[in-house]
Amino acid sequence: MLFAWHAHPDYPLVFAGNRDEAYERPSARAAFWDDQPRLFGGRDLEKGGSWLGLTRSGRIAAVTNYRDRPPHRSAPRSRGELVGTFLQTDAEPRPYLEQVHAAGGEYGGFSLIVGDLAQLFYCANRGNGFEEITPGVHGLSNHLLDTPWPKVTKGREQVGALLGQSEADLVEGLFALLADRTVAPDAELPDTGVGLQRERELSPCFIAAERYGTRASTVLLIRRDNEVLFIERTFGPRGAPLGATEQRFALDPRTRRSLTTESHGITRTKT
Repeated sequence: MLFAWHAHPDYPLVFAGNRDEAYERPSARAAFWDDQPRLFGGRDLEKGGSWLGLTRSGRIAAVTNYRDRPPHRSAPRSRGELVGTFLQTDAEPRPYLEQVHAAGGEYGGFSLIVGDLAQLFYCANRGNGFEEITPGVHGLSNHLLDTPWPKVTKGREQVGALLGQSEADLVEGLFALLADRTVAPDAELPDTGVGLQRERELSPCFIAAERYGTRASTVLLIRRDNEVLFIERTFGPRGAPLGATEQRFALDPRTRRSLTTESHGITRTKT
């Protein structure tokens, strides 16, 4: 995932991310959840959690796997639970992450981002606790925040270059970045213990391996006037397009700390 945090005059958050997962794992497209109608995001139908979501009150959460070898023992809890739980509660980010860090051994390796438009925090159970994210352009793959893997370094540069574009050009530029299937040179690949061929398969922004790959590409823009634009493009095996969902809606300023301008929500869906 790549994101500009308080680095744009109109958008406190500009986010672009791919969800990479086994093709056989069932999931639901991004939508308002039936049992949590103020929560918008995709949903893992196997464990019930999510990889990315936000609420009408402006709470935001996203998670990625941390790739390391040898594999740790089987973890009893799903990493998607970390996103879903934060979005369904009113817990402040710091105390929530204190609990997450204390229970980190119950999950497989993860990197987690949670917060709202006032504060955003990063936590990993392979890192040293948690930290507040500073304004700027950041990137996160299957390691620690801003680890300079090729797609993270290149992606941060590209996001920074896109921030001066119109909304339409910004959105299309971000999706073009997420669709990049360029394999990194061998000399630049990390060594996470999965072997050279697997490192090559996992090095592009868009992964299209045999059994595992990019299942969804998401662009999320949140304006200072409270308007959210969330666009998700979904894919099947080997990157076959399955459709797209686009939603515009307003954050509720009565339950947010950072923005106060009232606006009206607009919702649009396309498949």
